[in-house]
Amino acid sequence: MTDRARGPADGEFAHVDADGRPADSAGQAWSGKTIPTHGFAGDTGEAQPGLVAALRALQGGPAPETEAAAMRRIAGARWLVPVVAVATEVTESDGLVSDTRSDMATVTLTSPDGSRALPMFSSLASLAEWDPAARPVAVPAASAAQAAVSEGCDVLVVDVASAHAVVLRSSMLWALAQQREWRPSHLDTHVATAVGRACAEEPDVQGHRLEAGAPAGGGVLRVVLGLRTGLGADDVSAIATRIGERIASDGETRARIDALTFALEAAD
Repeated sequence: MTDRARGPADGEFAHVDADGRPADSAGQAWSGKTIPTHGFAGDTGEAQPGLVAALRALQGGPAPETEAAAMRRIAGARWLVPVVAVATEVTESDGLVSDTRSDMATVTLTSPDGSRALPMFSSLASLAEWDPAARPVAVPAASAAQAAVSEGCDVLVVDVASAHAVVLRSSMLWALAQQREWRPSHLDTHVATAVGRACAEEPDVQGHRLEAGAPAGGGVLRVVLGLRTGLGADDVSAIATRIGERIASDGETRARIDALTFALEAAD
């Protein structure tokens, strides 16, 4: 597909519709078409100020406050989501196959374990590092995240081919998609309330607290349970399993937690 409407030599339109009007390669008239700008008309394609520094700050197991600050900048930034041409109709002539019709499709990436990611880029330069042929669509962070959710993606991958490439975890993706502020799960009041409800149904749990789990930057929620003394290993395991299942049954809470682990201590 080409962005040029006129032939390079004679100035004639390369494609016209049935009425002779200038058209795209599918024969659809250009007249009356509008290209959405999502509020980014005049965008130069450069990364917004401070954005790359925020991405670099996310690398290397950052502290929760660093992640929160980076996510605020990410949420307010313009992003470029790549689309590529996918053939929908082909013809064969003299052994040569050519596209006669194609659509633009969003790109998704699949890791060896089967998880899916939507790539998005801070600038045209970072997009070109990954695939010079991909076309950029400028969108707010929320739109990129919503596209990832609709495509069944688990995470967002930012500037994938660059030295500052980062993965935005599932909790970050959902926060962007829902247009709410992201908070580390151990500092999230919604999560604290949900965990409190789940623990309250266990009479042998006499207290609990939430902590950031290891590794740093992994989004692990560590629930420390204060248990009645004298419980056997099977009893402890069953309690933790039931609490975990209650937490997981709440979709909103699950969207705010990337991973969950338990620790035990004797109740006071």
